[in-house]
Amino acid sequence: MSQITFDHTLSPLPKRKRIALVAHDAKKSSLCEWAKNHRDALSKHELFGTGTTGSLIEKALSLPVHKSVSGPLGGDQQIGAMIVEEKIDMLIFFWDPLTSQPHDPDVKALLRIAALYEVPIACNRASADFLITSELLMEPYSR
Repeated sequence: MSQITFDHTLSPLPKRKRIALVAHDAKKSSLCEWAKNHRDALSKHELFGTGTTGSLIEKALSLPVHKSVSGPLGGDQQIGAMIVEEKIDMLIFFWDPLTSQPHDPDVKALLRIAALYEVPIACNRASADFLITSELLMEPYSR
């Protein structure tokens, strides 16, 4: 069995990060609450989100959010494509581990792409808190 190798030089993450905010239905209110608690930090960066989540974050923070379509309609894949194009630098994805999603393969593909492209990922409040308070958040970062 041959091993797939990733032979691509990744650009450094810029000082001003492009942050994708994504959440499953059961986690949308938690992500909005988390985002409100970290509004000052998030306001220094460019925000992206899938359809409904992006709209909720935009309303909660009164900050612009670039929105793709809803996750089940291909929004997770759009965010993944932006990671491949090096247009997303960080992924905050509050996913619901207890509920089966109709687009689970898309979710798994998004997480795989984020890991492959060395994009910092937070999947819950604790990991998101660690990322958003990191000294590296406001610095360029060579991956």
